[in-house]
Amino acid sequence: MAMRKLKLQVQMTVDGFVAGPEGQLDWMTRNLDEGVIGRIVQLTDTSDTILLGRKMTAGFIEYWEAVQPQSPEYMFARRMVDTPKVVFSKTLTRVAGKNVRVESGDLVQAVTRLKEQRGKDIVVYGGATFVSALIEHDLIDELNIFVNPVAIGRGMRIFKDRKPLRVTGSTAYPSGVVINTYQPVR
Repeated sequence: MAMRKLKLQVQMTVDGFVAGPEGQLDWMTRNLDEGVIGRIVQLTDTSDTILLGRKMTAGFIEYWEAVQPQSPEYMFARRMVDTPKVVFSKTLTRVAGKNVRVESGDLVQAVTRLKEQRGKDIVVYGGATFVSALIEHDLIDELNIFVNPVAIGRGMRIFKDRKPLRVTGSTAYPSGVVINTYQPVR
């Protein structure tokens, strides 16, 4: 039986940062074009589980659960709310929010167990520390890096060490975002 893939979707600066030094995301391209949105929707549609690191969970859940029906983001927000979310944390036992459960076990064992279950793929959006740990343990099968047309000079990275990757796709969009898709070379 084929294992489910763990796919990373992450916004990144041209100089390789996923957040500013204090976690700022104010550099992200706000006016995304239909092509970029289409790619995000496609990644969402092919997944039925979202992994989240503890630090970004509260903000993620609060944001999507607060989107109102009149918002253009509403349909997508419903997807984010309705999709089962697994939060990795050694400190929390439960997290407020819909369709959220906490996983406090060993990262490698827990992710491997999730991959072995039936269903669509699994998607992870961040944050930096959590994604870094997933990369370090070679748990990510596909990296979708949304490179924003901006450099910020310093900030948080997800790569700690050398990591050979194979590019499987690269598309530049009118908004200036370039989406590069990679597979780890195993």
